[in-house]
Amino acid sequence: MTPPNIIRETCEGTVCIPLRDALFQRREIYCTGEITQESASALILQLRYLQSESPSGGITVYINSPGGEVTGGLAVYDAMQCVSCPVKTVCIGMAASIAAILFCAGDQREILPHARVMIHDPMVADGISGSALQIHNVARDMMKTRDTVGKILAKHTGHTLEEVLERTSTDCYFSAEQAVAWGLADCVIDRF
Repeated sequence: MTPPNIIRETCEGTVCIPLRDALFQRREIYCTGEITQESASALILQLRYLQSESPSGGITVYINSPGGEVTGGLAVYDAMQCVSCPVKTVCIGMAASIAAILFCAGDQREILPHARVMIHDPMVADGISGSALQIHNVARDMMKTRDTVGKILAKHTGHTLEEVLERTSTDCYFSAEQAVAWGLADCVIDRF
């Protein structure tokens, strides 16, 4: 479904503005659906643009995502950490996998009452094939990525790397209250 447009009267007549554009003008970004290289690039561009407009102005990122590509997600994470603007994240529905990493990396992390967070080890998207040496190299790279993601979660939750790796060894779901208790979120909110 395409988001609706907003009709505004201006001195030049009636203007039709897409809803996302109107919210973007209020410094609100939406991370919804699967995280791909394309959606990650769009999020990074929005973060950088808003920083250039107001280096100290806050940015709110609303997240409702099943996760997706780890490399794209880590690029967004790095951009969130590099911008000078405070970045507030709000979980609206589900923040899973790499989307959970983005959610918990906010300077202020809010979650709606019925939203959930799911963390787990990085997954291989497609079947692995090739020589034994190629498979070994892929496995070694996956373990490095696991360590990277684990360290990020440890940094933002206050848990040790060992505690994080234990929790992420299988899919681990958190309700809103559990996410706050485990350090993935700061507070449950009931209004925006």
